[in-house]
Amino acid sequence: MKHKLGIFYSFLVRTLLFFLPDMPLIMRFRGWLYSLMMKQCGRNFQVAHSAILNGLDDFVVGQNVYIANFCNFISNGEIIIEDDVLFGPLVVVSSGNHQFNGHDYKTLPSERKDVKIGCGSWVAANVTIVGGSIVPRHSVVAANSCVTKRMEQDENCLYGGVPAKKIIQL
Repeated sequence: MKHKLGIFYSFLVRTLLFFLPDMPLIMRFRGWLYSLMMKQCGRNFQVAHSAILNGLDDFVVGQNVYIANFCNFISNGEIIIEDDVLFGPLVVVSSGNHQFNGHDYKTLPSERKDVKIGCGSWVAANVTIVGGSIVPRHSVVAANSCVTKRMEQDENCLYGGVPAKKIIQL
């Protein structure tokens, strides 16, 4: 029931504040409203008007986090966003997925896998991050990439591609 209430609350926040401009003060207010239903949220959480955050009860957000326009966060498992993380437009983060046994996916329960975005990371435009993924601290995920695994061993790197892999040490 709490999860459904959180989805409805998220819808209300997005709908009521949708037509307000994306100014830092309004984006912080929007982030504060979202934080009321989250597990944990730091200061200066900014959310653009068209971002969608579902499953707020599984979110842990650090300080100075910015979520840009048309981002979509779908939380079935925990989504952990550490301090100073920037999300570009059209990013999709999903901590759950369908199971597939060769011929059926509709009747099987969904998989719940946590997602973690490390401190000081930048996730560029059109990136998809799926359940079970870890973006290391101080990393950049290049535009149009798909993060599908844990990459916690290499901090300060540029990741890119489908699936994303280490391109260069920064």
